[in-house]
Amino acid sequence: MSQAPEPLTDLPTWRAESGAPAPRRVVRADDTLSADSAYRLACEGTGLLWQGDFHNARQLLQALMRRAERKPRKVSKTSKTEEATPSTDASAATLAAASAAQNFHLHRQALGQRARTLGMVLVPLNGDYTIPLRRAPDLRQACTEAWGPAAGEACMVSLRELLGLVGAHEWRKKGLEIPALGEPPNNRIHPHYGVFSPVRGEYLDLVASTPLPDKTLAFDIGVGTGVLSALLAKRGVQRIVATDLDPRALTCARENLKRLQRIDKVELVQADLFPEGQAPLVVCNPPWVPARPSSPIEHAVYDEGSRMLRGFLSGLREHLSPQGEGWLILSDLAEHLGLRSREELLGWIAEGGLTVLGRHDVRPRHGKAADVSDPLHAARAKEVTSLWRLGNAV
Repeated sequence: MSQAPEPLTDLPTWRAESGAPAPRRVVRADDTLSADSAYRLACEGTGLLWQGDFHNARQLLQALMRRAERKPRKVSKTSKTEEATPSTDASAATLAAASAAQNFHLHRQALGQRARTLGMVLVPLNGDYTIPLRRAPDLRQACTEAWGPAAGEACMVSLRELLGLVGAHEWRKKGLEIPALGEPPNNRIHPHYGVFSPVRGEYLDLVASTPLPDKTLAFDIGVGTGVLSALLAKRGVQRIVATDLDPRALTCARENLKRLQRIDKVELVQADLFPEGQAPLVVCNPPWVPARPSSPIEHAVYDEGSRMLRGFLSGLREHLSPQGEGWLILSDLAEHLGLRSREELLGWIAEGGLTVLGRHDVRPRHGKAADVSDPLHAARAKEVTSLWRLGNAV
């Protein structure tokens, strides 16, 4: 019977963009470690600091992914109760909402556990971001883009996160074509690491087609990659003030707007929600799902307690010109997941002293909407993305 590997004590600094804590126990791992042993250790929360061939580390990670995917997915007790118990239409709707919310949280828990397990394969980095392993690629540029210049201190990082840096680097280099911005090659957005990529074009089509109330000034709340500011500038808005709290987003937006030759129309401001003053058009595309994000990039999708959405609705009236329009771009996925009701949304609009002037809807075109194997398919199949035109209530 083989002995359990001895834990390492003299470890390099832990680095995790997600904010995940360092593994409490770390052991040396190399090409002799079997995938089954590695998976058992990873599930126990033991970090595997790789000392062997880099490509073999990638193969091990893929083997752990296959084992993690074989794990049966939990089904909520509410789902079982719903199937077994007859009910009235009203109670069935309540059960369905509860079931959808529970299954969403179970799904998120499963994804979190999977991420923690796969994050146990660790690789060392030298102080200049080189990798001291056989056949290791040169990832210095990808690391510098994500983390900034090397500080000269060795560290260890999850291989899964390191490969995420490589994927982000490729996205940034290649860019994403946005048809609403015009014809190639002047219609590409290049997302930076940690800044959400505008892969869902339907909400951009809404902004591109909704009649503008005014072209003198617009506020873009939560600029991200800068895609909405670029689109508003293309539509003829003369001046745009775009805000974001994340320095990465502001840097990303500035580079994209320069590349698209729109930066002369846009002022970028680091701020939580609104800049000073009022505008006849205020646009916001907040995170759509009221749940806790598990990593920085998830802040673009998950908004715990609907903080940004509620902040926008409660502050819009103060920053909107008397006859102006606030454009709220929002998916109703949270409603189908039982995480937020339409009544709550309408109540927040009314509490903000606002009224609904109109609404433009579009069905999603992304692949998950038609993927019946997706655990959230029932909700995704009903999803509608809307541009809510809001004005000051009389």
